[in-house]
Amino acid sequence: MNSSHQNRRSFLKTFGTGSAVLAAGSLFSCSRAQQPNVLFLFTDDQRFNTLNALNNPDIQTPNLDRLVRRGLAFTNAYIMGGFSGAICMPSRAMLMTGRHLFHIQDNGRSIPDEHIMMPEYFRSKGFQTFGTGKWHNGRSAYARCFTDGDEIMFGGMGDHWNVPAYHFDPHGRYDQTTPVIEDPWRSNEITRKNYDHIYAGVHSSELFTQATLTFLRNRDRGKPFFAYVSYMAPHDPRSMPESYRKMYDPETIKLPPNFQPVHPFDNGELKIRDEMLADFPRTPDEVRQHIADYYAMITHLDTQIGRILDELQSAGDMDNTFIVFAGDNGLAVGQHGLMGKQNMYEHSVHVPLVITGPALPENETREGFCYLFDIFPTLCSLYGFEIPGTVDGQSLLPMIREQRPVREDVFFAYKYLQRGYRKNDWKLIKYNVSGVQHTQLFNLVQDPHEMTNLTNDPDYREILKDLTASLQDRMHNAGDPVDLGKPDWNL
Repeated sequence: MNSSHQNRRSFLKTFGTGSAVLAAGSLFSCSRAQQPNVLFLFTDDQRFNTLNALNNPDIQTPNLDRLVRRGLAFTNAYIMGGFSGAICMPSRAMLMTGRHLFHIQDNGRSIPDEHIMMPEYFRSKGFQTFGTGKWHNGRSAYARCFTDGDEIMFGGMGDHWNVPAYHFDPHGRYDQTTPVIEDPWRSNEITRKNYDHIYAGVHSSELFTQATLTFLRNRDRGKPFFAYVSYMAPHDPRSMPESYRKMYDPETIKLPPNFQPVHPFDNGELKIRDEMLADFPRTPDEVRQHIADYYAMITHLDTQIGRILDELQSAGDMDNTFIVFAGDNGLAVGQHGLMGKQNMYEHSVHVPLVITGPALPENETREGFCYLFDIFPTLCSLYGFEIPGTVDGQSLLPMIREQRPVREDVFFAYKYLQRGYRKNDWKLIKYNVSGVQHTQLFNLVQDPHEMTNLTNDPDYREILKDLTASLQDRMHNAGDPVDLGKPDWNL
């Protein structure tokens, strides 16, 4: 057994049972039977500006708006990126482990045993842990996290009306010996059949919601629960009940201000799968249809989330449950001539994050920078639990209690093609595609849609120089093998 594996087991043995450790800054102390629950609602491809209550009057999200009014909305939450077109995979690995992009192994395809995961840790604290929906980070990792579950989808994407899913196996033996199918992300490889049943004609959002409702109604009320509800929506294919589609008329949809028929230069991923969902060049009518369908999926998803919130309310658990709502990454849907999330623009790396619960402020926002992998240590702090030593993230408790920032900046990476950096009002993006480099500099206060590149403006030469040096420093400290100082970014 290697030393990191031994350290992990030692940590769980030391801190793995009993009531909350009284760590400095925790909000409360109580017995295990009285400890609040955790409900984690995670969506797929939902960008940051898709909640009505957070300044998008064009979308209907009454239940997510309920959460915003009940708690804290973190308006500058980000993902760190990924080294695969399937950005959701490393994003979920970072979320679950609290580790940053360069400290997750194998791009999140299978989380190593020595990386303590959030549900696993809460399970060690005596929580009943439940998981449903999209997992995408290895079957053995799922098995060690959850005491309960149902309708588990181990793949990355699929038909919303025919979800390939597993029932919960308490022994963790999710069969991998059935016939092979092609992996949609890596067509030169094959993977094992990824399910044991399909409920044909049941939408994924409704399937996962019903599994959650069944758990909530039958759970062990002598224990707190940690429920992880991971939706496939609003990831394409964009399908939902027809009544929701009719709520959005494409002819009345506003085009985003940064709509472009094509991206102005090659960013290295202009022909990846996500970008093939619309024709080239992009047309206003087609993009309006995509946006309408995207919004309709989110509104249908919002209805399903409302069913879970109503169940918590009727069971008397709403005021004793921390609810976390977040998205795994954003999506372009026609902005900058792009459709997908394989880029460093705000629409793709900026994500929604709302946290509600006992002793938390209500109907407030926090503007400080944070990553999704800060959620794990934040929940630990809320309970007064020791933060595992394998976690890179920072607790957001200072932001919650004192409105004190915990990060002065954030940086992003996509493969070896793109790097991004955000500090204060400024955003820097650098590209290297087959030796051809591009740089973009935006002032996000004056230019929130990233439309005016200030790179060649002499008035901003020093800002560009300082941001580039800070980005390189952050990359170096994180263990990024890319060196911006080399003309061709050689590794």
